[in-house]
Amino acid sequence: MNRYHQLSVYFRHRFRQRVQKIPLDAGFTCPNRDGSLSTRGCIFCNPRGSGSGMGLQGTTLQDQWAFWRERYSRSLGPATFIAYLQSFSNTYGPLEKLEKTLAEIEALPDLAGLSIGTRPDCVDEERLDLIARTATAPSIREVWLELGLQSAQDKTLQRINRGHDFACFERAVRMAHARGLKTCVHVIAGLPGESTDDFLHTIDRVNALPVQGIKFHSLYVAEHTPLAEEWRQGGYTPLNEDVYIDTVVRAIPRLRPGIVIQRLTGDPSEGELLAPVWPSTKTGILAAIATGLQNSNTWQGKALGTPGTGNERPPLWFTLRRNLPVALQKEWEREYRAIAPELDFDITEPLV
Repeated sequence: MNRYHQLSVYFRHRFRQRVQKIPLDAGFTCPNRDGSLSTRGCIFCNPRGSGSGMGLQGTTLQDQWAFWRERYSRSLGPATFIAYLQSFSNTYGPLEKLEKTLAEIEALPDLAGLSIGTRPDCVDEERLDLIARTATAPSIREVWLELGLQSAQDKTLQRINRGHDFACFERAVRMAHARGLKTCVHVIAGLPGESTDDFLHTIDRVNALPVQGIKFHSLYVAEHTPLAEEWRQGGYTPLNEDVYIDTVVRAIPRLRPGIVIQRLTGDPSEGELLAPVWPSTKTGILAAIATGLQNSNTWQGKALGTPGTGNERPPLWFTLRRNLPVALQKEWEREYRAIAPELDFDITEPLV
């Protein structure tokens, strides 16, 4: 039985089939890179940004999609796909560029949804209206806005050179929610000067907002970043693995059960990781978090009081029905139907 709301299970409930995100690089940049706010970027950000970097090589969105779609179809079998604008801040720059990019994405084959990575200070009413109109396209069943927050502490945001405050993030979330867009927030444990309690404070403030997803990251030192220089000079010490795992195990029960946990640890790009070594062992970290939740007899939402379960066990719908004992499947359906309106699950289709 799962102890948190996993993205893979959410996708199966939402789409009734395997769903895979395809990373796309549309050639956007960032105000923290082009001189509008700074040229240094956030202290942890590699100048290449996250994502595939294929846009910098001149590869079109259509060719990027075809490459990844063929690769995933070969390894995963039949699937539908979500376009993930991942590299840099994908709502920054001229509105016309965003409009053209979204129009190109709408025409991609086997498209189920769209996820747009950006910064909270790079969205406004006009851009969110455009994204909300895209969400009504026949080929797109849902749209996620992925907002980098990292910390709810303004002093930390200044320290890491984010260029915005928490109030900016809060405004962006509320504007997106007003338009029916789903928001996934990125947070980082182990930021300079922050304690575990500081990170849990960030989780509590995020949980109080109308967000639907979250990605956890540990702060690792990447080559060619300001943080790398601090680390080399002894000014920064990364979290060790046990502290990170304990921090995540303490954070998960503070989240509403309906929030989709889309990631529990980051994926350093090949060749960029300097320290610590453990973030490269993703499978082991996920297993250790699962073990920590089980040993603590806790789960997502327990600290808040889990609706419908008497707070005696995790919600059954965290797990696919077919993976549960037959004796629990009727109760699974009752709990699933109760949560379906909140999570936009279609209960008219066969339940998984």
